[in-house]
Amino acid sequence: MRLYGEEIEKKEFLKKIGDMSMLADAREGILTSGKGDGVRIIDIKTGGGLEFTVLPTRGMDIAWAEYKGIPLSYISKTGVVHPSYFEARGDAFLRNFFCGLVTTCGLTSFGTPEKDGAEELGLHGRISNTPAEDVCVDKEWNGNDYTIKARGKIKESCVFKENLCLTREITTGLGKKSFVIKDIVENKGYDESPFMLLYHINLGYPVVSRESVLLTPEGTSVCARDDVGEVEKYNVFQEPEHGYKEQVFYLDIPAVKDNCSYAAIFNRKLKLGVYVKFDREAFTNFSEWKMMGEGEYVVGMEPATARPEGRKKARENGELIMLKPEEKKVYTFEIGVFEDEKSLGGI
Repeated sequence: MRLYGEEIEKKEFLKKIGDMSMLADAREGILTSGKGDGVRIIDIKTGGGLEFTVLPTRGMDIAWAEYKGIPLSYISKTGVVHPSYFEARGDAFLRNFFCGLVTTCGLTSFGTPEKDGAEELGLHGRISNTPAEDVCVDKEWNGNDYTIKARGKIKESCVFKENLCLTREITTGLGKKSFVIKDIVENKGYDESPFMLLYHINLGYPVVSRESVLLTPEGTSVCARDDVGEVEKYNVFQEPEHGYKEQVFYLDIPAVKDNCSYAAIFNRKLKLGVYVKFDREAFTNFSEWKMMGEGEYVVGMEPATARPEGRKKARENGELIMLKPEEKKVYTFEIGVFEDEKSLGGI
């Protein structure tokens, strides 16, 4: 294996350390302050410069992330908020929206708040504000690879309605600059259930700056959600602007290899970027959330099963998935860092 600029055999490597936590680890803890009081955390470091914090209390989503001490994720003014403060109606989701590196939206709806029949649907659903069950962490050698995994199950259930379960596994390892999220969503009920899923991958300063660009494969087409969106500037950024109105763009990103594709934000001055690699068949939609406001300076990359326009629009567009009893759907994607723009095509 290659670590810290040298090739080294596992046997020789182990002679140089006492405990693996020196280099790579997953440490569990609990936040104890403010509205985050009681939120369980798992701090993961790979020994390759990548560190990130998983929140079992917040649906196994990921808050802070950094690479070699440089922040990657955007954390909003709310900070990490315990789900006991969650309000499901309208856009009250925003009071708990810490953003972070990954916020999961769904499972029966996401996007625009609306009323679908007799059911009131709030912004982006409930799953991110639902604590995980059966949480566990594994750290073990598999041959010459030292693997770190965090697992948990998140249920979205209601009497007389849905009974969905999302099983999440987050995998990384010694020396890694990336991690993989694998989600298995199962309908454990006896009736079919509406199902929608979006991943809000939120990057902030300094990855996002006026020196940064959004990179996608050649052949990507773009349209704006509304008249505010400046399509000609969708992939470039600016200094924070007072009164800036959020812009959302829909990207049709072609697959490049094995039905997979990617999107990335790269700071050309800093020579640091973050990418998401995803299955183009599973994620039929991709959105960019561009917010260049003061204190709200963030870009979101959002692979999803539908556009973030609510469940009714998804149904009208033929994008609403109806999960049959015992049916499972698997969604896998990778998030990582890179320091050479030319290396992106080889991801």
